[in-house]
Amino acid sequence: MQMIRRAAKGRDGARATSRRRTAVYAIALAVTGTLALSACGSGGSGSGGDKNKVAAVVKGLDNPFFQSMEKGIQAQAKSGDVSVKVQAANSITDTTGQADKLTGLAGRPYGCFIVNPISATNLVQGLAKVAAAKKTIINIDSPVDPKAAKAAKATPATYIGTDNVDAGKTAGAQMAKLLPQGGNVAVIGGIAGGVTSGARVEGFKQGVGPDVKVVQTVAADWDRQTALTAATDVMRGHPDLKGFFVANDDMGLGVSRAIANAGKTGKVKVISVDGIKDALSAVKAGRLDATVAQYPYTIGQMGVEACQAAAAGKELPKNVKAPVELVTKADADKALASTPKPFGSYDDPFKKLGK
Repeated sequence: MQMIRRAAKGRDGARATSRRRTAVYAIALAVTGTLALSACGSGGSGSGGDKNKVAAVVKGLDNPFFQSMEKGIQAQAKSGDVSVKVQAANSITDTTGQADKLTGLAGRPYGCFIVNPISATNLVQGLAKVAAAKKTIINIDSPVDPKAAKAAKATPATYIGTDNVDAGKTAGAQMAKLLPQGGNVAVIGGIAGGVTSGARVEGFKQGVGPDVKVVQTVAADWDRQTALTAATDVMRGHPDLKGFFVANDDMGLGVSRAIANAGKTGKVKVISVDGIKDALSAVKAGRLDATVAQYPYTIGQMGVEACQAAAAGKELPKNVKAPVELVTKADADKALASTPKPFGSYDDPFKKLGK
């Protein structure tokens, strides 16, 4: 009988232990579920990541244009109480390295990503991960290929950048003014097949008019020394050359040096694009005839402003033109005094969204 009682107690104890284990397990599931829900809602406004944390992936900071862009990003983040992380490729041609930077940031708790791709497609794979996490994508300066982005379900919320065709047209119209009798000119582009360079070159050809003939186009990888060498070779092949259009200022300064080395300063005109401080100084000194100034500092600022507007739940415009100004010797002092910001007025729709 005592054995039967002991057996019954053992069964009752086992049942009690089982009930206790079940209760503990249920509590654990409830806590885990609460934490998971909390984590899913941490981004705010239905987006992933922390809305006050911004990641920016730009082209190589070996170039002063993108150094200025980074300063604009940092300045706006500081003034808007936003935490920002800026990373860049090792150089302006390092497409794989830049993609790796984005991939490394994609899984971290940033709520908004500002991207300035080296090529039209090199960041698409990383952007697919960003979009899948429901984080905001802001595309600046160089556009992501729209078809590739759509296929990856990673279409940016907005694009902020220079209309590069218009920038090229402005340079072309100025070259036509400098060469009223017409003449042969050459074009120094960036990376062969690059979207930004191609748009500027195409715009230049549209704007230069019928009396100015483009006799040679060369890619110089956005590099000053490469452009110097290329311009030297072009002038040897075309001793009657009247001018150069150069797709960025850093290369433009290399071309200017090649012209000086050949003893042709003032005789061979050179117009470039960007508006970096060294180029503005060169325009003032007469080493460059003009630059079509973009404002990467302002583009960077507007990128962070777009992140702030998105975090506040505002609908962003799909395409925003960044300010562009033609700087000649007559405007050089004003441009230098105002740099890295425009010396004229411009429209900023993101400021209006912030009001």
